[in-house]
Amino acid sequence: MGDAAPQEITDPKIAAAVAAAEAAGPGPGESVRIDSWIWAVRLIKTRSLGATACRGGHVRVNGERVKPAYNVRVGDEVRLRHEGRERVVVVKRLIRKRVGAPVAVQCYIDNSPPPPPREAVAPAGIRDRGAGRPTKRDRRELERLRALRGLSAMGGSGTGGSGRR
Repeated sequence: MGDAAPQEITDPKIAAAVAAAEAAGPGPGESVRIDSWIWAVRLIKTRSLGATACRGGHVRVNGERVKPAYNVRVGDEVRLRHEGRERVVVVKRLIRKRVGAPVAVQCYIDNSPPPPPREAVAPAGIRDRGAGRPTKRDRRELERLRALRGLSAMGGSGTGGSGRR
């Protein structure tokens, strides 16, 4: 596996960045935490979000729910549910430091299902230009649509407002 990795990378800048990331990575016998790894390969925006996702049961390694301190190994299958999408990746390289997107892609094999097409999600609350000021009925309909979109994106419930009318 070590021999095949340099042949896959054709861009010398990316190859140098991957080598630097591996040099800063764990040494032989050392390991990397799952929350740190999913942050380093840019599957999650912050490490604390990665730890929260682990605690919430949104991260599975080889089919089992894991805690943030779980040590990930090369060859592990990581399933991550984040922002309404499931990512399925196989660990190719262990890194500790966050790297650029082209380098991050070299650290895992992405087996995720394709994301839903953007056209499938209808934009809520867009009015025709020149339609004038919305009526009270129009405003309430827009607020209802926005509340429904917010609930589906967050996965929670609530009114999303101050409660005063």
